[in-house]
Amino acid sequence: MAVASNDHSVRELRLRKVWNVSDFAKRFRLDPLEENRLLKLLGPTATERQLLMNAGRKPL
Repeated sequence: MAVASNDHSVRELRLRKVWNVSDFAKRFRLDPLEENRLLKLLGPTATERQLLMNAGRKPL
């Protein structure tokens, strides 16, 4: 039971990682328009979870 709880907390910590929005956009190959949209929406920094939930990317 402690293992399941520990796995959950590790996942939560990973999603709480704070990213610079510009670095996130480069890492995930977002276009400049999407980067600007995220900057307006979230500001210069955001958690990984916020970025993943709000980012849109055109299919390759």
